[in-house]
Amino acid sequence: MISIKSKEMIHEAYELHQAGRLPAAEQLYKEILKDQPEHIDALFLMGTLNLQQGYYDTASAFFKKTLTLIPSHVMALCNLGTSLQRSGNFDEALSSFRKAISLRPDYADAHYNLGNALKEQCKLEEAIICYKEAIVLRPNHADVYYFLGNTFREVGNLDESIECYREASELDPDNAGFHCNLGAALQESEILDDAIISYKEAVRLNPNYAMAFSNLGYALQQSGKLEEAITCQKRAVELNPDCAKARNILGTALMEHGELDNAVSSYQRALLLEPDYTEAHNNLGTALMKQNKFDAAIISYKKSIELKPDSAEAYNNLGTVLKASGNPEEAITHYEQAIELKPDYAQAHLNLAFALLLTENFKRGLQEYEWRPRLKRLTSDTDLEPMWDGSPLNGKSILVYTEQGVGDSIQFVRYLPMIKAQGGNVIFECQKSLLRLLKNCTGIDKIIERSSDTVPEVQLDFHIPLLSLPGLFGTNPDSIPQNRSYIRPDPVLTSQWHTKFEHDNNLKIGIVWAGNPEHINDRNRSCTLNDFAHLTSIQGLTLYSLQQELTSSKTNNDPEDFNIVNLGNEFNDFADTASVIDNLDMVITVDTAVAHLAGAIGKPVWTLLPFVPDWRWMLNREDSPWYPSMRLFRQAQLNDWAGVFNQVKKALFQEIDNLNILSGKPAQCETKHLTTESI
Repeated sequence: MISIKSKEMIHEAYELHQAGRLPAAEQLYKEILKDQPEHIDALFLMGTLNLQQGYYDTASAFFKKTLTLIPSHVMALCNLGTSLQRSGNFDEALSSFRKAISLRPDYADAHYNLGNALKEQCKLEEAIICYKEAIVLRPNHADVYYFLGNTFREVGNLDESIECYREASELDPDNAGFHCNLGAALQESEILDDAIISYKEAVRLNPNYAMAFSNLGYALQQSGKLEEAITCQKRAVELNPDCAKARNILGTALMEHGELDNAVSSYQRALLLEPDYTEAHNNLGTALMKQNKFDAAIISYKKSIELKPDSAEAYNNLGTVLKASGNPEEAITHYEQAIELKPDYAQAHLNLAFALLLTENFKRGLQEYEWRPRLKRLTSDTDLEPMWDGSPLNGKSILVYTEQGVGDSIQFVRYLPMIKAQGGNVIFECQKSLLRLLKNCTGIDKIIERSSDTVPEVQLDFHIPLLSLPGLFGTNPDSIPQNRSYIRPDPVLTSQWHTKFEHDNNLKIGIVWAGNPEHINDRNRSCTLNDFAHLTSIQGLTLYSLQQELTSSKTNNDPEDFNIVNLGNEFNDFADTASVIDNLDMVITVDTAVAHLAGAIGKPVWTLLPFVPDWRWMLNREDSPWYPSMRLFRQAQLNDWAGVFNQVKKALFQEIDNLNILSGKPAQCETKHLTTESI
């Protein structure tokens, strides 16, 4: 029989327990059990107290003693299951939870705890059933919704996961963790704006929540808000300075923002904290590669592979840095290893294509190039019919659409007459800046603008992306369709532009020094206006800038500063560019759309290439099978524009002599001062 004193003691102990004063509560429970070893409440609560403190074996012993006395004590069964689960005895834990449910089927906590144990054993579908039953029994149980959301997320059911997290957040709106996980599910579903809102609510509720700041930073980075992202990632690192993952994620944001030195530092700090952090080694390699520190990047990628030999991504990246350092054959080997590890790895297939094409293996390279639709949307904005397979068209309509830059459109429009020869009615969808130039181009029956805002109304039988045509027609370096001038400038427009040049008797040369700054390789393929300024010292030539955007980071000067005539700011589109080129004697340009345009017109064009050029220029040749009028000038080593311009300068002297521009006199170099470094 329980005495009045023991009732008072158990009541006092329970209040101390509830207040978090565990040592004092434990002392009273022990005093009770000393006098009454079979006191059910004291046994059960001692088990609960030890469970809370992480003494799982001791807790299990108290719960088992409780159950010896009262086998139907469902709360003891449930808590015993939790103790067993946390000590790794899953089979016994599951048995205990299931016995509690058999005794009391409406006990929501037993279903919930059984779900947790099943989830920990990766029996996710069974866990979902348990969580759902717990919710039926107790619809306002926020934790159950949260764990059900976690489980749905693990099985890939993001929609259900989001709904569960939303319900949990509504039931317990002050729980920062619920908002953080809702943000994660939304982010994985690419609902970035809502994810950012959820993460911001999480950090509002808990300003010291490092993971929420890190996740918020990554979502902001994905949304293109890099400065905000970096601020959040720095806050995450400040809150948890020993977290290698946070420093790694900060590094990715800094790298994307162009802060390569800081990114490298962040990755290195991550690796000091966690030397075997494979992802950080891989990311460090990428940052070093972007700095053109190829040897160091190779070491990082190889370390990543050493730590994770099945990392297709690391093999792919190692291939990329080997290609960038001038070793395309080695790169091919590593791309192939990446594909062997991950056969559907589209980026590795595409990188392999570029390396194969660069080394003039067109047959296999163009086959691999057809992996590119896996990486991005290549379809037109029209409702498309089946892809054309090269069969005779016999009067049927086919839509050919651009997919990449203007230069690609100019280069590959040469294939449209070949489609026309198959009996097709060719509709060409291209960039707005090319409409006027290409409207009368051979092989095009109708030209329409490519736009993401409007859907052109055209009747179609087939479609094909423009850059699939070389592969479809079995192109190799010896069978490239060549027509010295397959694009013809508008003669009326050419005549109108002629007034700009009618009094210039010098060799008239158009120049371009920089391409699209957003291009992945622009840091290597673009030079500076200062590089071209050295050519102004040559008598008998006039340089005309065809550069349309002078805000490029590649120059802080205006062409007129170097006696270069600036025409680019007067162009409306490429029809103007083409007509100006038609009035010039030649063009000297880095790898931009202007190089393709000059070549397509048939104008002599000297294209200046980086150490490792784009695949279409191949290797170790001064000519281009794409353009008979083109001459290639290549860097002998990385970033060696000085060497390229020395070659160009010598070639210009020879060109002037050959054309007898100076009335039979050799070309002379003026001794005027230039505000540039000498080559």
